[in-house]
Amino acid sequence: MKYSYLIIVFAFFSCSKNSIPNKVWTPYDETSQIENFAKNENERMRFKLIQSKNLDKNEIFKSIYNQIGDFSEEDYIELLPYILDKNILSIQNSIDNKKLNYEKLTKWYLYRILKFESDKETFLNAIISINDNAVEEARQCDLKRSQKKIHPIYGMPILLKDNINAEGMPTTAGAVALKNNSSQNAFIVKQLIAKGGIVLGKANLSEWAYFLCDSCPSGYSAIGGQTLNPYGRTIFDTGGSSSGSGVAVAANYAVAAVGSETSGSIISPSSQNSLVGLKPTIGKVSRTGIIPISSTLDTAGPMAKNVVDTAILLSAVMGYDNEDESSVKSSNTNFWSSFSENELKGKRFGIFKSYLDNAAYKQTIENLKLQGAEIIEIESQNVNFRGFVTFLNADMKVDLPKYLKSYSSVYENFKTVDDFVAFNKKDTISRIPYGQALFEGIVAETISEEDFEKLKKTFHSEAVSFFETPIKKHNLDAILSINNYNSGHAAMAKYPCLTVPMGYNDSGEPIGITFITRPFEEDKLLKIGYAFEKLNPIRISPKKYN
Repeated sequence: MKYSYLIIVFAFFSCSKNSIPNKVWTPYDETSQIENFAKNENERMRFKLIQSKNLDKNEIFKSIYNQIGDFSEEDYIELLPYILDKNILSIQNSIDNKKLNYEKLTKWYLYRILKFESDKETFLNAIISINDNAVEEARQCDLKRSQKKIHPIYGMPILLKDNINAEGMPTTAGAVALKNNSSQNAFIVKQLIAKGGIVLGKANLSEWAYFLCDSCPSGYSAIGGQTLNPYGRTIFDTGGSSSGSGVAVAANYAVAAVGSETSGSIISPSSQNSLVGLKPTIGKVSRTGIIPISSTLDTAGPMAKNVVDTAILLSAVMGYDNEDESSVKSSNTNFWSSFSENELKGKRFGIFKSYLDNAAYKQTIENLKLQGAEIIEIESQNVNFRGFVTFLNADMKVDLPKYLKSYSSVYENFKTVDDFVAFNKKDTISRIPYGQALFEGIVAETISEEDFEKLKKTFHSEAVSFFETPIKKHNLDAILSINNYNSGHAAMAKYPCLTVPMGYNDSGEPIGITFITRPFEEDKLLKIGYAFEKLNPIRISPKKYN
């Protein structure tokens, strides 16, 4: 009797701590949803499925349960004021003041992922895998903090887009063929870890960085399923291809995330999820160990809820990489130390006349005038990008085999794009429900190396002219765009872009203002973005996730 009483008391107090009971994800019938999606006016919102046929979410949950122990709802609520929507410097300050520590911080994010992703009314399919050692790494950060805290990223849980190699987790690009693709850490992951950053897990993405199917939904991958926008689940586009990175950060599943971009893949999901996103100049951030589309245009970059975190994450992953032929050495990495709200005064911004019919853009321009900026209206120059897909086909046809041979564990079975096309055809329903038109285009591509180089030179020259003509004529500090409207131009010109939340349209869909400058002017971009953000504090968290 005595022992029975103790067991009952123990059970009572265990339950009273209100921890999440072990949840099992059971796939549900989504037939009626899919029938409604088929009627959507927006082709990219005509989802054929939401749940993955190739990933058991219980594997994600298992990794979380194994790490969070008895972390409870009470713990979660108690720590929420120190973490939710707070920037890195604020979180570090709370840790300095012993309000929390790195272990509790990491457990908080894991608990939050479990809390929302296990609920059929709130799941976002933003996560593909979890680092099984995340909490242990956080404990080590706590133990070594006095000796090792050399950068603000220290102890911060960061998500990686799942085309970035990381030890202990497969790098899938969302593709079934790469489900078991293991690898060493990408160069940028080594940089992050060396400064004490914690890789929390991998984020979902548009499969193969949105270069598999034609006109398919943003954020879909065969591994991760359909990523959903927290500002409007199944209503708003997530943007892509760094869809899971954007969605996860917006939903506060991590401090920040690393995305990648060829043309718009950081800027688009950042804008769509009311985030700050930076597409750096090619060479600022290494591409080694990242599944490629185009060695000409690809780059990784930070995605965060504010400019300070964006700057800190950029600083953490930067560094010269002798394996990346485009890599350059950078001197200033402490960007945030010189941020000021006065940065907009006297800045000369070029704005596109044709965008002034957008209410948010027009109001933002008026605000900028009041905040001391000089506004110059410019005309948008026509640029002929005919052959852009051919250009990407040619690059990926060469670059993907190089990655597979040097940085992948599946090279024995997959050496070329042809191998993936053949593999996918064996089970089109679960592997390629939206087809693989772009991959088939790569296989069929026959452009000569000479014609490819001509095309690359022409595109670059015209894109540079698109920006330089008004910049030189009007002595501009930056050109202001909307969302990813000019990401193609910036990609081919190799100009950096920074998008910052600008507002929401009448339906509540986020919209961003995008600043574009000359190459290697990230410091200027971040200073402008910080001042804009401080003077125009527009961002709000998605209602169901705040």
